[in-house]
Amino acid sequence: MSSLTRAALAADLATGAFGAAPSASLTPRRIGAEAEFLPVDTATGRRCPIEGDGPPATLPFLRRFGHRQGWTETRTSKGTPCFGLPDGGTLTFEPGGQLEYSAPPCPSPSVLLGLLRSTVLPLRAAAAGEGITLLAVGIDPYNAIDGAPLLLRTNRYQRMADYLATRGPTGATMMRQTAAFQVALDLDDEPWQRWRVLNAAAPYVVAIFANSAVYAGQHTGCASARAQVWRTLDPARTGLPWNERAPVDAYLDFALRAPALLRPTVDDEYLAFGALIERGEVTAEDWHDHLTTLFPEVRPRGHFELRSADAVAPQWYAAPLALAAGIAYDPRALRAATDLLGAPDGELLERAGRVGLRDPDTARTAGDLATIALEGCHALGPGYFHPADLEQARAFFDRYTWRARCPADDMGSAEAAA
Repeated sequence: MSSLTRAALAADLATGAFGAAPSASLTPRRIGAEAEFLPVDTATGRRCPIEGDGPPATLPFLRRFGHRQGWTETRTSKGTPCFGLPDGGTLTFEPGGQLEYSAPPCPSPSVLLGLLRSTVLPLRAAAAGEGITLLAVGIDPYNAIDGAPLLLRTNRYQRMADYLATRGPTGATMMRQTAAFQVALDLDDEPWQRWRVLNAAAPYVVAIFANSAVYAGQHTGCASARAQVWRTLDPARTGLPWNERAPVDAYLDFALRAPALLRPTVDDEYLAFGALIERGEVTAEDWHDHLTTLFPEVRPRGHFELRSADAVAPQWYAAPLALAAGIAYDPRALRAATDLLGAPDGELLERAGRVGLRDPDTARTAGDLATIALEGCHALGPGYFHPADLEQARAFFDRYTWRARCPADDMGSAEAAA
């Protein structure tokens, strides 16, 4: 990028965020996932520190466990502890001490499920043996915000915390007390229809996998309190920045309007990144850093990152993978889902977090979407989605989605997180 003109920034997005890496074309229909967990002391429910006294700490445990598993401890670009796994994945920390397993891109959902199970199940079992429960739930069901301090005080996270504090109290909750299950999908040969359908599906993903009705020991009245945190966090950098006729321009406008939280304030104000360009105060490196501070429901990063689901219990991992892969990768299912969902709907996104599948229209469309997704997975063949894995996804939809229920409806406490 020679300069930060609008044309140069649009071209950068088209070839970067919305442009597939050359390696992606070698294996079509790849899929990846990130699974996050909230570590708590099994005996008390208090949040576990990364290091230190009090409740059992996660980093010493991970060093012991990782040594037995052949993990390699390194540092992230942010300077935080990180473990490289033999499968090519990584285990990292989020700002409040949440754990995140990032699986590598896989040639099929069944290969990915094998990695997730072989990593997550032994990890959770070993953690439980040392008094640490790794909760797979969207928000901390036990602790208020003062029981979940900011544990990673890097420059990036401190700047983010300072900025979000000017927008309201939910920034701290998001950073320190939420967990999600994210699915990564390649752009392949139909990136713009895929971009549209994933954005349109995001509210239904929120509702289908909502399991965070309880926060700090209290029922919130929301199916996904995590999703509601995101809705009130900062509208300038969240939501559904989609436009059918000009998708790159719409995302560019979204990025330029978002305040530059990693840059110093000007007269105690966080200026929009576009304003800083006009002042000549930012570089191409600043631009790329700024893009990492945008948190839409579907984030373009050379692939599409679907970020809408609460953290999913491991026995149900096949369900979000089937939903995403089925509607994105099978051409007939992609067209059917596009026709079913229509255009992305920001109001529906807000409602989905509040009521889940209690809304009859949302429940009906969610059920139809799950059916389309399973048909799409079946069409992709047993070599792509193994029948046993697909049956696990079907069992989830039969227990919940097709009965107009979500996991939050099971929760009198945090039982669905176990």
